Amino acid sequence: MVVVVEQNASEKDIEGIIKTLQDFGFDVHRSTGVNQTVLGAIGVKPDFDTRQVEVLPGVARVYRITEPYKLASRTFKQEKTVIKFKNGLEIGGKAIVVMAGPCSVENENQIFTIAKHVAESGAKILRGGAFKPRTSPYAFQGLGEEGLKLMRRAADEFGLLVVTEAMDSTQIGLMEQYADIIQIGARNMQNYNFLKELGKSKKPVMLKRGLSATFEEWLMSAEYILSSGNKQVLLCERGIRTFETATRNTMDISAIPVIHSKSHLPIVADPSHGIGIRDKVIPMARAAVAAGADAIIVEVHHDPDRAKSDGAQSLFPEQFTEMMKQISVIAEAIGRTIA
Repeated sequence: MVVVVEQNASEKDIEGIIKTLQDFGFDVHRSTGVNQTVLGAIGVKPDFDTRQVEVLPGVARVYRITEPYKLASRTFKQEKTVIKFKNGLEIGGKAIVVMAGPCSVENENQIFTIAKHVAESGAKILRGGAFKPRTSPYAFQGLGEEGLKLMRRAADEFGLLVVTEAMDSTQIGLMEQYADIIQIGARNMQNYNFLKELGKSKKPVMLKRGLSATFEEWLMSAEYILSSGNKQVLLCERGIRTFETATRNTMDISAIPVIHSKSHLPIVADPSHGIGIRDKVIPMARAAVAAGADAIIVEVHHDPDRAKSDGAQSLFPEQFTEMMKQISVIAEAIGRTIA
């Protein structure tokens, strides 16, 4: 249930509404926009009479939320969520943010070389894996905390933020120490206990879509993080598994406008994983920007043929520079900019 508060309602009125809702057994979440305060009352009470709330001082309107995801829905919050960082960067606003870097951090020279290039070409966030969830237990698993330290140093050297993946709740502490955004991979999208722990973090969380997840399942996973207290959630479309074998995954560009219609959360597009073929990444990045993505995340490697993971889908540095030029033109055509 959503309770829209009158614009001239006092703080005492709002506190009274919240207390009443809590007395009825609802878990209350407050969202304060530019001109409106909205209260989300979470709880399964199909026979609840909304008139008991409508008559309270300060209440403008009361709506039932039909979607199973409450806090992630547009009904709860009409205006888009904008994730703000300490350096002034924003994700979810007019400017489109680009995240770029290697699939995994391999050594100091590699991460510094790539960070320098992507920063000079216009990226604002350095991506890279320190802990790598691999299909084979014999594949490169990442450098662990040493990889996080290298990423942080490289990012600070070139004025970038850091996004990297946490594989389980035991790594959240390390992520909060070194990263600016905690990435949750497709395999963990429905690891609900992990998501609830992330809800206690103060760091933004980028939640990747599961390999076969529906939009509703994806948004319900975001709901776990939101309902546990962390309102800084980004959704990332990274391709889904279909019957097609010509590409690694099927990049679902339709997810971008559909999610924007259903949710206020920013959406990131990952064409590198979405298609898995280097020369197809730039066209999919162009399409994602045109469809309304709030950010793009791509893999870049200065020597992809020798990369320890995902070299085949990593852009050469010069390709990344070209991608930035092309998506800038498309962003301008739809009234946006590249951050």
